[in-house]
Amino acid sequence: MKLLYWNRSTDCCHWNGVQCDKAGHVISLDLNNESITAGSENITCLFSLQFLQSLNLANNFFNYAQLPPGFNNLTSLTYLNLSSTSFAGQVPSISQLKRLVTLDLSTLYFEGPSSLKLEMPNLKMFVQNLTELIELHLDGVNLSAQGNEWCQALSSSLLNLRVLSLSNCYLSGSIHSSLAKIQSLSVIRLNHNNLNAPVPEFLANFLNLTALNLGFCNLYGNFPASILQVPTLQTLDLSYNTLLQGTLQEFPQNGSLQTLNLSYTNFSGALPTSVGNLGMLSEIKLSNCSFSGPLPYLMANLTRLLYLDLSSNMFMGPIPSFQNGSIPSFLFALPSLQKLQLSNNHFDGLLPEFPNASLSKLDTLDLSSNNLGGAIPESLFELKRLNILSLSSNNFNGTIQLEMIYRLNNLATIDLSYNSLSIDARGTNSSFSPLSRITSLNLASCNLQSFPCLSNQSQLFHLDLSDNQIGGEIPNWIWKVGNGTLRYLNLSHNLLVGGNPDAATRGYLCGLL
Repeated sequence: MKLLYWNRSTDCCHWNGVQCDKAGHVISLDLNNESITAGSENITCLFSLQFLQSLNLANNFFNYAQLPPGFNNLTSLTYLNLSSTSFAGQVPSISQLKRLVTLDLSTLYFEGPSSLKLEMPNLKMFVQNLTELIELHLDGVNLSAQGNEWCQALSSSLLNLRVLSLSNCYLSGSIHSSLAKIQSLSVIRLNHNNLNAPVPEFLANFLNLTALNLGFCNLYGNFPASILQVPTLQTLDLSYNTLLQGTLQEFPQNGSLQTLNLSYTNFSGALPTSVGNLGMLSEIKLSNCSFSGPLPYLMANLTRLLYLDLSSNMFMGPIPSFQNGSIPSFLFALPSLQKLQLSNNHFDGLLPEFPNASLSKLDTLDLSSNNLGGAIPESLFELKRLNILSLSSNNFNGTIQLEMIYRLNNLATIDLSYNSLSIDARGTNSSFSPLSRITSLNLASCNLQSFPCLSNQSQLFHLDLSDNQIGGEIPNWIWKVGNGTLRYLNLSHNLLVGGNPDAATRGYLCGLL
């Protein structure tokens, strides 16, 4: 907290967050995230700082007050950041801030009716004198404009603009061709607007384009493949446009792409082999599309991959398919990979060993609902950071000692159900405490012969031990597992006989049901 160290007995130029020029004039004030809770009247003193060039009040709470017009007095400003400040209502004119290079009025949490809006002045009037703007962030500001309105408003004044961020601005209609006049555009974020139109091909003409986010925009038609050929493109997010169609063509050599998110679109076809050209790629999200075919073996080149989600497609074959049919371990050896989600596909073959498993950063492994088989490699149980493990509904076989699972100290979710596995819980006892963080345990149809000891599981809320061969009485401790957090319990289709839980147990069970 910078404000805690402000001392009136010392020169303000030495205060944290304050910067002065050689003449002692305050030229920069950074009060970002200072827990300021006040109305707009409390900042009127700032409007006398005529030499101020940079002002950052982001991430404070101004109680949905109207933005005061006094910002227009700060004619030396080149940087103004009022993001996530909980101002509301009409944004006043700042037409005198002709030196402004960066303007951020965005809100992280969209406030609905109490958010900022641009009606009078509208967007065109608001920006017409801000000709030096390079970055414009109005996310969550209600513009209520058609495509031809906002595109022409920007292109008539802001020809130097590089960053345009207008997510959730109540924009509608197609992106107008007048936007192409702003050839300097590098970042375009229009997600969460009802554009309800095809993606215009002229977006590929922005030669400096690095980021394009059009998620949640009700886009339809065929996505122009030429956009993916832009050599500078680093981020492409088209997610949650369920009517948007497209295929992935060959990627350029040494492409710059780092993030590709096509989740919940109607993209189809195979992944091109040239995906291996994208050596900078760190995040791939292709879930719930219509992709098919095998994974290209050149994905082994993606050594910077952090996040991979290919779930709910029609991929098939080994992971991936080499000419000799063997299963390479590169996907599981990527040094930075944290999340690997390949569920609900048609992958088959064996699960390879995990090289250097003890050093792996993998925290999520979801291979559920595929056709993978064979034994689960022992190196999997060396993945110390693993938090989510789901291998259910495959053809894995062999016997797993429950103690092996207990090695994974960070596990919170386990699902090994509906394979051909045998889980041996014999010999386990309460001395095995590493799994005290577990919240969901699914061991249905795992040939269990006895109850695993879970009496020390204080956070368990979901337990499924159904379709096993557990015999005898239900132990009393199972009704108390989770210390009141248990919300789902399935012990059906076992060999259990009646028990007589005590009064406390019966009360707990009634609460559970």
